[in-house]
Amino acid sequence: MSEPEKITIVEGPTPEFVPNTESWLLAMSEGPEIPFTNRCVLRTLNGPDLLDRCRNAWEEGRAAYLEFTNLSGLTEQALILAARVNQVEEGQVINLWIRLDKWPDEHSN
Repeated sequence: MSEPEKITIVEGPTPEFVPNTESWLLAMSEGPEIPFTNRCVLRTLNGPDLLDRCRNAWEEGRAAYLEFTNLSGLTEQALILAARVNQVEEGQVINLWIRLDKWPDEHSN
């Protein structure tokens, strides 16, 4: 099987995960349990390139993950379910809808 795509946060704080309020996202998740789906917004200098990397992985049947350092300094990954790039006054941001293995407040433990 092919390697998953990884988008790594190289510097900056741990992402802030906002609980999902959009019903379409749950439709993308399979399994016997409702997953912890969240959204995070990250500043970026190359939003379209990151979006292309996700799209290419999905088209090839590969997963895309966000790799980040939690508040304890440990590296974690979250499955990216959807992505969108926006332009804001401060520059580009990428919105990532992700699935976490545990509740966001547990990422700090």
